[in-house]
Amino acid sequence: MPEQVYIFDTTLRDGEQSPGCSMNFGEKLEMARQLDRLGVDVLEAGFPIASQGDFDAVRAVSAEIRRPTIAALARANQLDIDRAWKALEGAARPRIHTFLATSDIHLKYKLRKTREEILKQIGWAVGHAKSLCKDVEFSPEDAGRTDRSYLIECCHAAVEAGATVLNLPDTVGYCVESEYERMFADVKAKVPGMDRVILSTHTHDDLGLAVANTIAGIRGGARQVECTINGIGERAGNAALEEIVMAIYVRADVLPVFTRIRTEELYRSSQLLARLTGVAVQRNKAVVGRNAFAHEAGIHQDGVLKNAITYEIMKPQTVGMPSSEIVLGKHSGRHALAKRYEDMGYRLDSERLNRVYQAFCEIADRKKQVYDEDLVAIIAESSDPAPETYRLRHLQSVTSSLGPSTATVELERNGQLYHDSATGEGACDAAFRAIDRITGFSGAMVDFTVQSVGQGMAGAAEVQIRARFEGWEFTSKWTSHNIVEAAARAYLQAVNRAARELERIAESAAAAPKSAHTDALVDSSSRDRY
Repeated sequence: MPEQVYIFDTTLRDGEQSPGCSMNFGEKLEMARQLDRLGVDVLEAGFPIASQGDFDAVRAVSAEIRRPTIAALARANQLDIDRAWKALEGAARPRIHTFLATSDIHLKYKLRKTREEILKQIGWAVGHAKSLCKDVEFSPEDAGRTDRSYLIECCHAAVEAGATVLNLPDTVGYCVESEYERMFADVKAKVPGMDRVILSTHTHDDLGLAVANTIAGIRGGARQVECTINGIGERAGNAALEEIVMAIYVRADVLPVFTRIRTEELYRSSQLLARLTGVAVQRNKAVVGRNAFAHEAGIHQDGVLKNAITYEIMKPQTVGMPSSEIVLGKHSGRHALAKRYEDMGYRLDSERLNRVYQAFCEIADRKKQVYDEDLVAIIAESSDPAPETYRLRHLQSVTSSLGPSTATVELERNGQLYHDSATGEGACDAAFRAIDRITGFSGAMVDFTVQSVGQGMAGAAEVQIRARFEGWEFTSKWTSHNIVEAAARAYLQAVNRAARELERIAESAAAAPKSAHTDALVDSSSRDRY
């Protein structure tokens, strides 16, 4: 019968200690709410003695988040433990998590205490915490580098004093899997009273082994794992929650355990943390990175298009991502190219596909990624540029820090002028909305980047956007000393390309037998046009 592994999330404590990842009071509360939705079993809300802000955050999380256990960290002294308990008093399920270093390295250079003094301090600290809170976790800091026989003595002292959870941290990411698994097996077998105690892992990624060591700890007998969203944490970070959870989910055949995490909330949790901290998730990050379900190699694309299981060991929807992504680039094959053209409404015979594929390869060699407008240009019968359906004649924007921004836009089409105004969250957003009101199009912004062209205050802004219209994505860019103007002109350029493509679809539909697919496109075309 599979056993449950409890997920102890320390994003708000150890994770927040990562340089550049600190969160204010409101951000901690917002993240705590998402962790509750995610289904973590234990939420370590902070280190109350560290600052008044940390104390207030732990107190607020304790008062609002009622389902999971709320833990607060404390060093093994009375001031820390009392402060942690004061912050946790309002929690429905409080836990005091106290720790003390046990490796000879820490005893000699940091604490300057003997082994005997440390044993006495462990017993006293855990006993004092137990007198305040029935749920007490103890961590022998740097357990991974602690002499094994002495580690067992320390763990015994903590269990005798009333610890309910015993955490064995690889504080500096030094262990390899076999060592870490053996440590858990030894403690479980040699410390009296372990049948009443939950063993826990806490690993760091200094050698890139945090998740692997966590899995090894589970094999050794751990039934709680300490981890963070996106693997943030001290130095190289902690074990990534999403990777541990999905390893257990996917490899149930070799890991006879389970978690109660709502996996469909993993991507949302990852993105929220990135937004709150300003630290982006690396593209190739396992499980939640942008490339985790993206395929560019032709062999991979061919397999995924036939059956996703060929190259995807989990569904993107399982972790809360909408779908896989077929990225067209120089490694893509004919199958993926033909499929994308088919999605765009083009059905190519083998001869025409061969010609188009050659042109596609030439472009792909020059660009990192080939977008839909490139494909339209490749297949177009004429190389003449698409006409400007709409031309920007005037733009005026007003922005305010106290409320919405406003933009007024005047466009010309076939010699006739149209103007309209709109409000938005910023000046660029307002300009986009005004253009939408005039043209009848409504583009979904996929990517928006701004970079400086030139040096100093005299430099101009180059705005590049990628917007989605009726299932196609178009990129465009414009350079101006006025960022709002550059953004508006770039967006209008994308609108013009979309307008030209919809006209082509309508013309093709009128000249050929209609299908359900082209009917839908023609209907949307007539609805979005004057």
